[in-house]
Amino acid sequence: MASLATRAVVRTVRPHLLRTPTRVLSTSAIRNADKTVAPGESDILIEQRKRRPVSPHLSIYQPQLTWYASGVHRITGVAVAGVLYAGSLAYLGAPALGMQFDTQTLVAAVASLPVAAKVGLKTALALPFTFHSLNGLRHLMWDTGVGLSLKGVYTSGYAVLGATVLSTLYLASL
Repeated sequence: MASLATRAVVRTVRPHLLRTPTRVLSTSAIRNADKTVAPGESDILIEQRKRRPVSPHLSIYQPQLTWYASGVHRITGVAVAGVLYAGSLAYLGAPALGMQFDTQTLVAAVASLPVAAKVGLKTALALPFTFHSLNGLRHLMWDTGVGLSLKGVYTSGYAVLGATVLSTLYLASL
């Protein structure tokens, strides 16, 4: 049946292709184009589609360490890169704007801060850097094929979280 429908379509579209054994169109069944919809039925369908959730919706999934770590890895990567680019541009562009943004100015500004502010600033810089670095090493480990089992993924995920906390605390205490 499908081949007859295909031949009919080919015959009407390109009659010279009937002589060749190659298939030009798919053999799926031809849909009835003159199918009518009852009045008001399309309005009901439109309303049903408006109430449907976007598929797949996050509410049907149980939160897992793997997708939290993936999202945080991307966010920390953007944050670390943003701080690097902003600092580099400020260091290069400040003299052109008549502002001082050199090492001596930065050291003097940080030295004048209270201890709690220094620890908070160091923590805010160390946390995304250490997490992104350690999780990047985790991804490199996966690229070699190590730790790709479900248990290995969770073990390495918790190891990254623990090492992130310890290294952040260490760097903030310096």
